[in-house]
Amino acid sequence: MSSNTIGTESNPLRVAIVGSGPTGFYTAEHLFKQKDRVVEVDLYERLPTPFGLVRGGVAPDHQKIKSVTKAYDRIAANPRFRYYGNVELGGDASLEDLKRHYHQIVFTVGAQIDRSMDIPGEDLKRSHAATEFVAWYNGHPDYRNREFDLQQETVAVVGVGNVAVDVCRILCRSHEELEKTDIADYALEQLVASKVKKVYMLGRRGPAQAAFTNPEIKELGEMEVADIQVPEEDAAIDDATRKFLEANPDTGTDRKIEILQQYAREKRSGKPKTLILRFLVSPVELLAGADGGVRAVKLMKNELYLDSKGGIKPKATSVFEEIPAGLVFRSVGYKGVALPGVPFREDWGVIPNEKGRVLESGQPLPGVYCAGWIKRGPTGVIGTNKPDALETVESMLEDVGKGQHLDPKSPSASAAEGMVRRKKPSFVSYEDWKKLDALEIERAKGTERPRLKFTSVEEMLSALRKGS
Repeated sequence: MSSNTIGTESNPLRVAIVGSGPTGFYTAEHLFKQKDRVVEVDLYERLPTPFGLVRGGVAPDHQKIKSVTKAYDRIAANPRFRYYGNVELGGDASLEDLKRHYHQIVFTVGAQIDRSMDIPGEDLKRSHAATEFVAWYNGHPDYRNREFDLQQETVAVVGVGNVAVDVCRILCRSHEELEKTDIADYALEQLVASKVKKVYMLGRRGPAQAAFTNPEIKELGEMEVADIQVPEEDAAIDDATRKFLEANPDTGTDRKIEILQQYAREKRSGKPKTLILRFLVSPVELLAGADGGVRAVKLMKNELYLDSKGGIKPKATSVFEEIPAGLVFRSVGYKGVALPGVPFREDWGVIPNEKGRVLESGQPLPGVYCAGWIKRGPTGVIGTNKPDALETVESMLEDVGKGQHLDPKSPSASAAEGMVRRKKPSFVSYEDWKKLDALEIERAKGTERPRLKFTSVEEMLSALRKGS
């Protein structure tokens, strides 16, 4: 099959995308925008529901961010787009199965697991990965049966990025604030009955280096039933940071420092819950109580210095302290998980690649690509994945032009669908997803909630069976 015939009406460029988060949809969008080639995209997803972290990771009290799915619906409306939900690579269909039906395969599966802190006591009872808690309260089917002891009065959240902020905020929200969201029913019930009174958010560097944004930190100061506190010494700016900011002025960072120092001066109190932000501290051990679960976190004080390149780095001191905590969530970074038959760098937690071309022993694998967090690591926001996906698509189109692609035996939409029907008869189409979407919204009628989620695969499939 000559490469110059691929991408015509009679012989379209057939692409399989594995993973239906934002990057998967942006990859499809860029492919559909090509004027020179006709492209057909089949999007595979392990769960029945699409949208990845937009559905299962974005905090339920941030509904505005979730509205980005309207753009994904428009992409899915393209007649050359097909969605195969509830189909897992490896378990239901293999990489070899896909190679029989597509010229190119793109992996956009994200970074699904938390990095470890590698400290003693991390495996104690009531010590958890923050992403598991996030997936639990968002109704992710894999995590709906996880248990988190919300009867503890004090919680420590390690990290100062977006996920850490979300966890702190959800723990500190009132019943009235939460019941206007699409949080999972079981999570709402348990959070309302929670005994949590004090939450610590712990950052190893200073306030100027915190990963959270200014709108996020302002939002933490506007909660109905929780006061925010920052110890004055933690909000203070050290000499190394001052020198760095003189050399690299940034109004956003100046504003962040201003907000945090204002919290430190105000010494807010009086509400039933308290969120305490600590900086320049690193957990070095989780300490066990009489029941074998976490009772406290041992912290080491850090100080900052300028490295040889002028960057800010933390270093340990010999000063230690303990803070009580009966429940700990770590949010110190994320990494991807290896896929069956796909090269993987365990040390980096990504698929090795060059501009999205998957590498094996340093050489590109013809027709195999990646995009998003599994390509570059867990950095950026939802929109960051759009240019990242474009870079991969540009590599894909360049390779097709050179005749570097897979040589599928049955490159047709009907053949691929036949394969899916044989391998996974209970697959979910995009039309099925739209029915589930409508049912979830319908279930919330009469409440202030935007939707009541189905939180198990069986629930979803049962609802579709009843609907049909």
